[in-house]
Amino acid sequence: MKKDQFEQLYEEHAEPLLGFLVYRTGDRALAEEILADTFERVLRSRSRFNPERGGVKTWIYSIALNRLRDLIRKREAEERALERRAAGAPGAAVGDAERVEERSTVAAALSQLDEMEREAVALRYGADLSVAEVAATLGVRVSTAEGRIYRGLRNLRDLLEPIRDQP
Repeated sequence: MKKDQFEQLYEEHAEPLLGFLVYRTGDRALAEEILADTFERVLRSRSRFNPERGGVKTWIYSIALNRLRDLIRKREAEERALERRAAGAPGAAVGDAERVEERSTVAAALSQLDEMEREAVALRYGADLSVAEVAATLGVRVSTAEGRIYRGLRNLRDLLEPIRDQP
């Protein structure tokens, strides 16, 4: 991959990938960090790209998704370490939260979905990938991706209904 090919690849995929990452994380700064890391990895691993295993788009999204998973695991490990350290200390009382903005509400509901459903929904609607591209990115059959998207949307609707019914 030559420099101009990489630049073209970046121009074509960076903005939609950033949209997916913001949709998935709810944090633009984190999404931008993952985006930069993803394209750094694309550049470093370009010789290993095998077009027979899928298109460039699914390859890039797979790299981004793996980086996102790594960061989530790291964040969860850090949280567990902090919880263990704070064990025994009285927890602060949490007051009623004010009604959050719609985007925050959706992000919170997404975070409650099963990881597989959350990824499928985020790829389908946050990244605007086709169901076939979602399946290729996740390495599953199309019917499996369809099922995850369907269940994810159903669960998301169930999570958001009580919030919509509030005054």
